[in-house]
Amino acid sequence: MCYSNLDKQTNKKVILMEKLFNLDKDMIHRSQNDELMFYRQVASGETEAIEENCRQHRFLETEGVGVLSRDPVVNLKYHFIVTAALVSRICTENGMEMELSFRLSDYYIQKLDYLFSEKEIEEWHNKMVMDYTKRMNVLRQNSALSRPISECINYIYAHIKERITIEDLANACGNSPSYISRLFKSEMNMTASDYIRKVKIDKAKNLLRFSDFSLVEISSYLSFSSQSHFIKLFREETNMTPKKYRSMYYGTHWKGNDDE
Repeated sequence: MCYSNLDKQTNKKVILMEKLFNLDKDMIHRSQNDELMFYRQVASGETEAIEENCRQHRFLETEGVGVLSRDPVVNLKYHFIVTAALVSRICTENGMEMELSFRLSDYYIQKLDYLFSEKEIEEWHNKMVMDYTKRMNVLRQNSALSRPISECINYIYAHIKERITIEDLANACGNSPSYISRLFKSEMNMTASDYIRKVKIDKAKNLLRFSDFSLVEISSYLSFSSQSHFIKLFREETNMTPKKYRSMYYGTHWKGNDDE
């Protein structure tokens, strides 16, 4: 049987979760209802409830929580990975595009390599769950999105490195370019090209903050027509140049504000 890359990523996360959960079988764990409530609140986009969870430092609570490593920092990282895997799954089951959900999970897990204290990991965890929760809140508000537009959005995230045209979107969902253009404007309150640009710029922000790729490499990676065109669009979207953005936010993966 053949598996896609997403299937392989999912299987790896599930295997890791099973291994982690089996390390301390004799322990009495916290009520499953508490865990389910937390994940349901994320999936339902209940931002106030999740904000309160973060304020109470629930992620750092040890009572009823399995010990996955004798090293407290490594132990917290393991719990972070479990949370990320479960959050990504339940959000996908509740309507988030699969590609986006898994990319978010991978993105947050990969940054654990740069965190070296429990406080940093907690802050990064809180940022992750709030990110998912806010996205699910928006998704719930936009639950009336049509099937073609949902498929277009999924296509955009899956092919963000490529040059995407309205014809590509139309072909992906089996409709005419003119129909998709009208539908996108009606349901998303922006043109398809503006949405594609926004997603690409968001990806560029991440690369500027968390990689050492040059502007030329980022421009090429995201299939902008030229570096100058990339800089122009980035400035229009953020009111600053990519160079300025990197100087302000490089490496601030757990210290950034909610808008970043």
